Amino acid sequence: MTTVTEIISDAQTTEEKFLRQIMVRSQMKEFVANPLIMVRADGVHYWDVNGKQYLDGLSGIYVASVGHNNRRVIEAIKQQLDTLTFSPVMHGTNPLAVQLANKLVEVAPDDMAATKFFSGGSETTEAAIKMARQYHRLTGNATKYKIIGRYHSWHGSTMGSLSAGGLKSRRAVNEPLAPGFLHVFPPTCYRCPFDKSYPECDLTCARLVDDVIDLEDPDTVAAVIVEPIGHTGGVIDPPEEYLPMLREYCDRHNVLLIFDEIITGMGRTGEMFAAQTFGVTPDLLCLGKGLSGGYAPIAALLCRQHVADAFWGDLETNPGFVEGHTFEGNPISSAAGMATLSEIIEHDLCANVRRQGERLRAGLAALSRHGIVGDLRGKGLLQCVEIVKDPDTKQQFDPPIGQLIGRRALENGLITRFDPHWLALGPPLTVNDEQIDEMLAILEQSIVEVLGEQG
Repeated sequence: MTTVTEIISDAQTTEEKFLRQIMVRSQMKEFVANPLIMVRADGVHYWDVNGKQYLDGLSGIYVASVGHNNRRVIEAIKQQLDTLTFSPVMHGTNPLAVQLANKLVEVAPDDMAATKFFSGGSETTEAAIKMARQYHRLTGNATKYKIIGRYHSWHGSTMGSLSAGGLKSRRAVNEPLAPGFLHVFPPTCYRCPFDKSYPECDLTCARLVDDVIDLEDPDTVAAVIVEPIGHTGGVIDPPEEYLPMLREYCDRHNVLLIFDEIITGMGRTGEMFAAQTFGVTPDLLCLGKGLSGGYAPIAALLCRQHVADAFWGDLETNPGFVEGHTFEGNPISSAAGMATLSEIIEHDLCANVRRQGERLRAGLAALSRHGIVGDLRGKGLLQCVEIVKDPDTKQQFDPPIGQLIGRRALENGLITRFDPHWLALGPPLTVNDEQIDEMLAILEQSIVEVLGEQG
């Protein structure tokens, strides 16, 4: 029998003719020229096929919430493998899924009352859109179907979630997209699209949401969907008034407020949910990524009591929530989710996130000595630095150097999230002082090297 080790050491993992047969997230030719193939992970570290070690400054992709090789989660999965690996989802569920659903409702803010499980974030945000539309239909408002999202947002790859998102690079190649989706500008205060300054701006970006609902006719608008902290636009951390204003507008117009917490949920911002960090409760809350710590695919949609009540009734008049996926509430994934949630709660990892988030923020601020820090954004262990040529004028590098720094950091053994003009870090919630300092040291080394090469 061929072992996993033998497969890993086989030339099929590194030779071009074999690598061309797997499609990854990056451009294929670029990937094949310089492939990154990980074979092992432990704590906050990865090792690639060549034995090189990397600090995981991104939790994989904001997923490895309780660190790699967490024995509690692994043992929970092993035990579940011996008991039940799949339950008949068309007819019911399993004990682990019930337990996880109840635990999520327990730790969620305010009157969150029910949980629907999925395999990943895209499924979850797509389902939130469907739930909003079905909710209004069941409550006598069938004309409410439009969804208001934001430019620069990313809610997933399925057609509905992609339509709600606002990234032209992801949208344009798939157009035409689904109808009924509108977009407004996000609260990008550092580079305000309205050429205003906070707080004198009077939160134009928030007030426009109210205007759009009104101009579209509230009787046609089902929901507003936002990431509490927008990721793809450069970790867009809103002013404290922004989300409460959206809550007010949605309440006034009978519009559901959806929080996409695929990234910000499960302790990432220093509370279990960003909804608690900002003190605003949405009607629908989407979870994914860190929910199982990356040990098995699982995501979840939580809804408040009044939404859950709309789907409760007799089959003759109420079909319930019409949505289902093959691996929803999978017992192995649910076991991983329960163990991950227990790790976060019992070890008070949210407190560690707040503590290490402050250390990370201070370290990023210290990089200003190199004259390229324009803005710092984020909360907890989701932190971003915007890279500029002139901090006083906010002038950007042309050509940009953000990707150069990010790639150099990768060469130096640090995994980050980098774009042309910004770079973000989001290490596991278990990260310690020494590891934060090491990540910052590698990042600074990478900045110095790239600036030196720029002349």
